[in-house]
Amino acid sequence: MASTLTNQLNNSFTLFLSLLVEAMPFLLLGVIFSGILQWFIDERKLITYLPQNPLLGAFVGSLIGFLFPVCECGNVPVARRLLIQGVPISVAIGFLLAAPTINPIVIWATWTAFRDQPEIVVWRVVFSLAIATIIGWVFSVQKDIRPILQPTTARLLPRTQKSVSQKSETSPLLQSGTFFLGQSTTSLPLESMGLLPGAMTAPFDSQSLGVRGQTLTNKGMNLTSLFVTPDRQRLLSLLNGMVQELRELGGVLVIGSAIAAIIQVAAPRELILNLGQDSISSIIAMLALAAVVSICSTVDAFFALSFAATFTSGSLLAFLVFGPMIDIKAVGLLLSVFRSRAVIYLIILAAQLTFIMAVVVNLYLS
Repeated sequence: MASTLTNQLNNSFTLFLSLLVEAMPFLLLGVIFSGILQWFIDERKLITYLPQNPLLGAFVGSLIGFLFPVCECGNVPVARRLLIQGVPISVAIGFLLAAPTINPIVIWATWTAFRDQPEIVVWRVVFSLAIATIIGWVFSVQKDIRPILQPTTARLLPRTQKSVSQKSETSPLLQSGTFFLGQSTTSLPLESMGLLPGAMTAPFDSQSLGVRGQTLTNKGMNLTSLFVTPDRQRLLSLLNGMVQELRELGGVLVIGSAIAAIIQVAAPRELILNLGQDSISSIIAMLALAAVVSICSTVDAFFALSFAATFTSGSLLAFLVFGPMIDIKAVGLLLSVFRSRAVIYLIILAAQLTFIMAVVVNLYLS
């Protein structure tokens, strides 16, 4: 009994380390891409280039993964950055759900694993794109998104919902992590508020803070281009924000990886595998396995390939489509941006749509 418990603890710790080592580089990559959005992109121009139609916006957001090839750990900070920059919720949700799959690295890895079944590659891309677009469109019904966001994210949004033309006449909200407090026209570093090292060396001066905030948001801005000219202040803002964002999301990732490792060891995997040949139960089993295993989307195709001989095509697709969108490790990251109610909606919608499409594959396409 004691030896069995010891083995389970050892296995859990090994899985925890493997999940953490696998996910941390991609989280760091996502934080870097998030910083690049802040450093180089003029969000006022970015918003003008995005379609205003919610359905089309969700579709475009689903395709942004080609520009930012991140997995389910790195897409959360980028999606949060998009929301902070004023991008419509449909675009951000579309990117959040599709980016781990709709990117060249994952598509190439899936093709390598399922070269003998090219339809798996095509269906994975099509289903992921369709589900992300539909869910993004559904979330666009929420006009004021602050109630579905965590307070630390909601306070970084613009104070009022303005039109695109109005946004182009006001200062942008260039903020990162929680280092900045958003006001209507300024961005204030928290170190100026006496909350960070070095803050005690200078007295608090609200007027000077406002000037510095204006300098940070306006300096180097080129109103005729989507890109801005980087400067030293923007670089310091980027580095400070990246450190804070990595600290916040990294802690959440550690907790999520630990929970995923414990559940993966405790879950009766043999029971799940025995359900592989039934058209319906196999899909449910692989949906559960995708959530529990929490494997990165860049390598999950090779994991799924090991079940190809015993599981149906629809269930394999359920694993490949649902896993990158929702897993235990990523849920913690989602909860750092969205309130629990919104995350539950995401999980239910993604699971239902994946299940329906996988059933169609099992019954009619395979």
